[in-house]
Formats: sequence, structure tokens, C-alpha cells
Amino acid sequence: MMALHGPRAMDFRNRHVVVTGGTGALGSALVGMLLDGGAVCHVPWVNDRELQRFPYRSHTHVRLVEAELTDEAGVAHLFDGVPRLWASIHIAGGFAMEAVAKTSKAALMQQVDTNFVSCFLCCAAAVRTMAKNGAGGRIVNIAARPGLEWRSGARMVAYTASKAAVAALTVALAEEVAKLDILVNAVAPSIIDTPSNREAMPRADHAAWPKPDEIASTILFLASPDNRVTRGAVVPVYGKV
Repeated sequence: MMALHGPRAMDFRNRHVVVTGGTGALGSALVGMLLDGGAVCHVPWVNDRELQRFPYRSHTHVRLVEAELTDEAGVAHLFDGVPRLWASIHIAGGFAMEAVAKTSKAALMQQVDTNFVSCFLCCAAAVRTMAKNGAGGRIVNIAARPGLEWRSGARMVAYTASKAAVAALTVALAEEVAKLDILVNAVAPSIIDTPSNREAMPRADHAAWPKPDEIASTILFLASPDNRVTRGAVVPVYGKV
């Protein structure tokens, strides 16, 4: 299957890239751009229905791996199958909107596990793999606007805190691994223009929301060899919201 052409196909020829959350709306847009650039994409999955909608599931340069990313063994299984990792992009996560007084510990930990723990474990595995390769690499995480602008996180405090942790992880890790030529950054979207978000908010100004391919273009640069100096950044990708 042919990849969907993005605004610009950067050169990822012969480079192996992990994309968690790669079967979702943003992930699919990014995988298409990476394939256009010649990358080999390693995409974990857990949801069979989402996998069936994934347009690149039969692509020869896509390796699909059933893996639970909140589990160390699942993450190890994903990264052990990558021959020479160049970039690791961590889109996988989840959202929950609930007032604090109604948020149970189980609901809190679900947000922490899905958004922060999965990202932390994948970052750690990526750093170990890249350090073993000795050729540097790129890591890009996905934070969120409430993770940077905390007051906007009212009524979704568990989600906000988990995404703020992703932002802090990104900046601290960037400093830790810079001398290994591993550049770590994140993007922080506002509400992404996806069918599910439109359905949840039918009266919103959808035209103002950032589109998956627009966000993917920013991620693509941060993960590319063209990015030689940017590290420790959490880049707002808010659109016009």
C-alpha cells in the first residue's frame, strides 16, 4: 500500500523508527510521512478494531507488534525487534475528563500508566537501544496543552498531571542524554481534529483545531536527521484554538 504524501518527505531512508500509537489518527498520519521518507516503522498495537483501520498494516516497511506499553516485558519485546533504532516517537496515551472529587485512585493510575508510564518505559528502552548502537538518535514525546497550561486542566486533573509529567520527563531526559547525541523533544497539541473529537464536541470550531498531518509535520522534523540542535523543547502545536 502506498503511503499518504505529507507536505514534505524528509529523508529517513534505511532508518528504523518506533511509533507508539501509530495506528491512531495522528500516528497514521505520521507513519505515512515516515514511509514516504523511506523509513521502516515499528508499530505496537493492542486494539484489533483500530488495527483493522490502520491503512499501512500490509506495508512491507511496517512491522506490527502486539505489545502492552505499560508493561516492561511488552516494551522490551517491541524494542528488541528493532535492528538499529534511529527514532522513537511516543504518541500512545489516553484521555479522561472527570472532576477530582469523582476521580478514583484506579482512574488516576489509569491516566498515569497510559500517558506517563508507557512514555517513560519507551524512553528508557529507546535510550538503551540507541546507546548500544552508538550512533545517536531522536526521541519525540507527546505532551498536551493542559500539561503546559495547568489552569486549562480543570475537570481533567488526572490527565493534566500525567501529561505534565511527560513534559518534565522530556526536558530532564534531554539533558541526561545530550552527550550521547540523542535529542529528546516533545510536542504539546491542543484538541486534535479527529472524527472522535468532532463527535464529542459537535459545536466546536473544528477549523481552528490542529490537523493530524500538521502536528505530524512538526514531529517529523524533530525526529529527523535535519534536526541537529533542538533538544529539551516542548513545542506547542495549538492551531488557532
